[in-house]
Amino acid sequence: MRRLRQFAAMALAILLTGCGYNGIQTRDQAVSAAWAEVLSQYQRRADLIPNIVNSVKGETNFEQETLTRVVEARAKATSIQVTPELANDPAALQKFQQAQGELSTALSRLLVVSENYPNLKSNQGFQDLRAELEGTENRIAIARNRYIKAVQEYNSFIRQVPQNLTALAFGFKEKPQFTVEDERALAKPPTVDFGAAKK
Repeated sequence: MRRLRQFAAMALAILLTGCGYNGIQTRDQAVSAAWAEVLSQYQRRADLIPNIVNSVKGETNFEQETLTRVVEARAKATSIQVTPELANDPAALQKFQQAQGELSTALSRLLVVSENYPNLKSNQGFQDLRAELEGTENRIAIARNRYIKAVQEYNSFIRQVPQNLTALAFGFKEKPQFTVEDERALAKPPTVDFGAAKK
């Protein structure tokens, strides 16, 4: 009886190896790691915003509407409950993308408007924050692209034979992807000239 169990365990291990189960697991973990990096970079950006807003608040007559939009967009983006399941739910992922896109737009507007204020342009603290924000936006774009690639590899892998049968048997489903329209809007830093921040 014991030998029969050992034989069954060995046969199952060989079967699972040949059917792509381990490959599915590996790619699923790669998607999870890439998603965690996307979230980390978005959190980094969210953490920078209060400092940027506070440095701008000190500028006399700065456009309050612009500041308000940034604060509201950040609140909306950070109010979305981020769980591991969010990346597997197309509607939740789209809502998350939309909130992050609105925040990108509000930040772009704030930085464009700040160009009209000489005191901000000469404020080294504000310029350092701008440079840090630029770096964060670049990290977001890189993390998003890695996530897109990981999801693409996972989705392609589970469609192939014999992995498609294994995926069906174990309930592995395709993962939703960032939409192409949002990818164009969000996968690049805001269109702001940061050259002044580096002088």
